[in-house]
Amino acid sequence: PLKAHAHWHVDISYINAGGTFFYLITILDGYSRYIVHHELRESMTELDVEIVCQAALEKHPGVKPRIISDNGPQFVAGDFKAFVRHSGMTHVKTSPYYPQSNGKLERWHKSLKVESIRPNCPRNAAEAIKLISEYVHHYNEVRLHSAIGYVTPADFLAGLAPEVHSERDRKLEEARTRRRSTSRSRDGELAVAG
Repeated sequence: PLKAHAHWHVDISYINAGGTFFYLITILDGYSRYIVHHELRESMTELDVEIVCQAALEKHPGVKPRIISDNGPQFVAGDFKAFVRHSGMTHVKTSPYYPQSNGKLERWHKSLKVESIRPNCPRNAAEAIKLISEYVHHYNEVRLHSAIGYVTPADFLAGLAPEVHSERDRKLEEARTRRRSTSRSRDGELAVAG
């Protein structure tokens, strides 16, 4: 995608909390990698996916993204197709049995589980929701993302990547100048002492 909110990747992942499996439905902006919306739910029906998509649309009024999903029963259901059409969006399903087609979101789910869920072993849904929300904040607002030039998804979504890169370049140049200056001073001291 060439702009924010052009493609929204949608997927469902299992979250184990105290031996009970819940369903994390996540929407990721394909341009910025920003987590647009997520919810931990007790079921993963077509209606659950619609509710999560509607909440994401309400956070970003006026956007009409292309929904990218796998071929799960929730996404091929007639009611979901009608919801997408009624919302003014379009829908593309990835190749069957090829999870890499929705790799941006698959990778996010893996990072969430490896960096937050598994090390902290939530005992119930409330703990899982707290961990997921904290991780989403960290991922969107703090963590630098290599695929978008080592800026945060929030900065990339807001169009701030050029400013972040410019400031980073300025700081690197200042550091180079300081190193050169320190090196010349040291060389001068060695010449005087020699």
